[in-house]
Amino acid sequence: MVFQTPAKDFDRLFYGTIAAVFGLAVFIGFSRTYYLQRLLAGPPIPSITVHLHGIVMTAWVLLFLTQVTLISARRVRLHQQLGYAGIGLAVLIVGIGVRTALAAARYGTASTPEGFSQPTFSIVPLGDMVLFTLLFGGAVYYRKNPGRHKGLMLLTVATFLPPALGRTPSESVHQNPILFGAGVPAGIALVGLALNWWKRRRMDWVLAVATVILIASFPLRIAFMTTPIWVSTSAWLATLVS
Repeated sequence: MVFQTPAKDFDRLFYGTIAAVFGLAVFIGFSRTYYLQRLLAGPPIPSITVHLHGIVMTAWVLLFLTQVTLISARRVRLHQQLGYAGIGLAVLIVGIGVRTALAAARYGTASTPEGFSQPTFSIVPLGDMVLFTLLFGGAVYYRKNPGRHKGLMLLTVATFLPPALGRTPSESVHQNPILFGAGVPAGIALVGLALNWWKRRRMDWVLAVATVILIASFPLRIAFMTTPIWVSTSAWLATLVS
């Protein structure tokens, strides 16, 4: 019989819950504009690029759910094998995600939050792609360190949650964009870091630095968004897509 420590029990519960919430949030947030677009009479999908973006991001959510389930079931070998497919999918996510962000910057998009404008708002999705590249790259590099690998993968979820949360049909979310757009991801990241410390009884400074970078990125991007250098840079970047 295998006995689990309270930390390990909570670890499985936490990651399983986050995986489920991640999938549910993405489905609800993008139901009107993507998954149930025709059923809910949502706006038409603007381009094949956006459609491809939706496909690869959906695949990522499903892969994350699968990987968490496999670890919970102790199917480590299969988890590792699927990880190689995850690397290829991550490359597609970044490539298509950057193109989607630049296309939105050039032609505009109805998904830009109220109070912001394109092309300067592109710093948010482009920043997400940079963060995802760093975090997922770190997770691959530290794949033989389970705790660190898992913690970095959790941060990729925290990176991708705000777009889904911002689109949920909830007045509470719309009235508190900072709380849900930055506070929820920060909370997830901090709980993950604390859980790693609880299990190991010492701080993992790689995860700590990655968590600080993630949390700091939200206000830094907003602050940098209206600076003259980004205004001109974002306008130039928007010309790179046709």
